[in-house]
Amino acid sequence: MAKTDAKTDSEKNELRRRRETPLITSTDLGATASADIAGGMNAILADVFALYMKTKNFHWHMSGPHFRDYHLLLDEQADQLYAMTDPIAERIRKTGGSTLRSIGHIARIQRIKDNDADYVDPLDMLGELREDNQTLAARLREVHDVVDEVRDIATASLIENWIDETERRTWFLFESSRHGDITGH
Repeated sequence: MAKTDAKTDSEKNELRRRRETPLITSTDLGATASADIAGGMNAILADVFALYMKTKNFHWHMSGPHFRDYHLLLDEQADQLYAMTDPIAERIRKTGGSTLRSIGHIARIQRIKDNDADYVDPLDMLGELREDNQTLAARLREVHDVVDEVRDIATASLIENWIDETERRTWFLFESSRHGDITGH
């Protein structure tokens, strides 16, 4: 029985050691660059999650004569936003950083404002999302400047694609709200 207890203690010690070992990814970027990239990209990730949730909120609460068109547009845009989250988090980890861990963490660093109103006019929804997407594009450009400084070409390339996607969402929201529907009628 003493051998069993010793083995159990050894296993417990090994598990404790693993839990206390910091999560480190090897990178040639250096600690300062890694921290700068993680800080910028985590703020982007929090904003993307906030914008995703707001887009889904407006999707779920859409009403009016153009319900179907707006409902589908916002669902498509929410899917695009959600698709950004994993590549952002993985890039943070690949560059040696640690990423978001909870809804609370998102809430502490998000810069895109929530909208908890009981009712929002459909055109106001589109306008608010348009402004939020413009803000996201501007913030992506800010982080692009940071990753350019440290020569993180892979992150810069991803950001360039996300800027293009974000500008496309902004354009669709602008055209939809300008004409009062997404078909231009």
